[in-house]
Amino acid sequence: MVRLTPYEQQMLDGKMGAFKQKALEFIVRYAEVLGAEELCEISRATCFIGAQHYLDCYPDDKDYEEIFSEFYLSSDETVPFGTTAPRCKAQTCAACCDIEDHEKTHLPEEFVKKNRRFLEATKKMGISIVDSCTPYYCGWVPMMGEHFVTTESSNVVISNTIYGACGNSDGVEAAVCAAISGRIPKWGMHVPENRFGTCLFHLDFEVHTQMEWDLLGFTLGRLLPKHEVPIIENGLYNIEINNMRQLCAALSVTSAAEICHIVGHTPEARTLEDALGGKEPKYVIHVTERDMQESLAMICDKGSGPVDFVSIGCPHISLDEIQAIASYVKGKHLPAGTELQIWTDYAVKSLATLNGYTKIIEETGASVLTGSCPIVMKEESHKHAKSMVLFGSKQAFGIRHQSSATVYYGEVKRCIDAAYKGRWEEA
Repeated sequence: MVRLTPYEQQMLDGKMGAFKQKALEFIVRYAEVLGAEELCEISRATCFIGAQHYLDCYPDDKDYEEIFSEFYLSSDETVPFGTTAPRCKAQTCAACCDIEDHEKTHLPEEFVKKNRRFLEATKKMGISIVDSCTPYYCGWVPMMGEHFVTTESSNVVISNTIYGACGNSDGVEAAVCAAISGRIPKWGMHVPENRFGTCLFHLDFEVHTQMEWDLLGFTLGRLLPKHEVPIIENGLYNIEINNMRQLCAALSVTSAAEICHIVGHTPEARTLEDALGGKEPKYVIHVTERDMQESLAMICDKGSGPVDFVSIGCPHISLDEIQAIASYVKGKHLPAGTELQIWTDYAVKSLATLNGYTKIIEETGASVLTGSCPIVMKEESHKHAKSMVLFGSKQAFGIRHQSSATVYYGEVKRCIDAAYKGRWEEA
């Protein structure tokens, strides 16, 4: 039985309206399934919401209020829209399309309009349109100990690991109901004793480049025993947010890890003893160069060949990365029949445009796109591609479930070189 505060009981009794009542009913059922004894208040949320493809089961002319009630609130009755919890700062996660450009992403204009219609409805609830899988680049930064929900797997790991904030990999419906009610079951990463590391990774090599960080995350996830919390003991160089983004994104592809302690660098791992909570590790795993090469073979196809589709920006990239790309591609021209998509969010693109980076990149024939990515847009956006080059591993590995195209993967500049040459050369 979940213990509720008087405030939560009033919400469950419907005294704050049917919208919040239905949302909290969902959260209480969720807590009962998990075995959580109480709820905790959340103050930040990102929601995978809009005309996402999981709603393709509904006819296009169905009322969004009916869809919302049934899908997110699990209600057979249509519940009038209300507002999100007043103390929860909520925004949209990565979206099903770029709301400003449907032609470059090969999606029907009507689909983009439907997404905009759904987003406008949720904006009135209090969920800001941000459409980012890297919300920390535009101000969504939880503090240590702050409770959050997010539907972006990489953001779960980033927020727990770097900021010491507390959140789990909750589902789409749970995140929406949490944003509305302001509550989530107190379990998993919301409980301090569950956050200590249990699996110690020792690297038998050094990690310097962004691709190496990305590949390491993929590799650690493969090697991590189920339900364990990873600690990286050594071997990491060039520790900064963009490299951490790639590590955390890739780790969440091959494992269910929600936090990754790095001894001497992350706030709950000032020392190894700190990260372990005074206990001995359950597992000690030495990671080798061979482990990394096995991961690379799972992500990048062998050989050389022509390419017609290149995508950079998984997760969405930062302003300084767009600046570096603009500097690298200035004066170049894409060959006919080859696409280069650079993915970020609206806030970062606005800054890139302000600084002239967007113009430099797009003058070469490439596109700076916003709010989504090929995987989230699904097959319609890339079904024409015969041979792809993708960065990072989350995109390059995940796209194989949607496409039979050849897929290559490498350092960002090598991916960009392939776009402007129209060809991938095996190293």
